Amino acid sequence: MRAMHRSRLVQLFFDCDENHVKMDDAVRFWSAALGLTPDDDYKPGDRYRGLHGRDGLPRIGLQQVQEPSAIHLDIETDDVEAEVKRLEKLGATRKRQVKTWWVMRAPTGHDFCVVRPQTDDFPGDANVWDD
Repeated sequence: MRAMHRSRLVQLFFDCDENHVKMDDAVRFWSAALGLTPDDDYKPGDRYRGLHGRDGLPRIGLQQVQEPSAIHLDIETDDVEAEVKRLEKLGATRKRQVKTWWVMRAPTGHDFCVVRPQTDDFPGDANVWDD
């Protein structure tokens, strides 16, 4: 019998440059942008904070680091312009348009893209936002 192991994506980290953004500001933006809830066990001065959403989704973690902020993700939507405007209200800025999507910059210094649907089950369990 062969030995086996299993693994799955459970969390993505946003490494937040401590010279660029405060943890509370990073949590406020990313929880609102992604429709997630910050973990309750955070204490002032902690360098880590978790965000969670619906069952079965990977967890998102934020951590303060002493290096440039880094990570990339795509947000899929059925209305790119409406989603870009919603994210701008939360503090994101447009960097450049590429074909049908926007490369944006979050107030935490991270770049991300707003794209048309990429998955077969869209909209599935997508958040519904008022425009």
